[in-house]
Amino acid sequence: MPFDAMKGLQEALRDREERHSRVERHDISDEQMEKNSRMLAKLERGDKVVLECYHAFHDVKIEGRISDISCIFKYLKLGEEKIYFEDIYSVELIDRPMK
Repeated sequence: MPFDAMKGLQEALRDREERHSRVERHDISDEQMEKNSRMLAKLERGDKVVLECYHAFHDVKIEGRISDISCIFKYLKLGEEKIYFEDIYSVELIDRPMK
């Protein structure tokens, strides 16, 4: 097994690059907030969605099935990732399982 003398340096460079690429959450229009609100009210566990959102200091696009949703605490989970409604820029329902 080769010895990587630069391992600590590589990790530090990756960490610095990740911190440097962080962005602030941007605002969305009232119209988009209303559209998101209507869509989020319709969603259920098991629905497959595509979210454009602010997550871990980055703007990302995430696709997955909703494993949990709470209108009271205003979040949904895609797998184990908790995403708060206020961090969602847009939401699109892709698939709803048959009942």
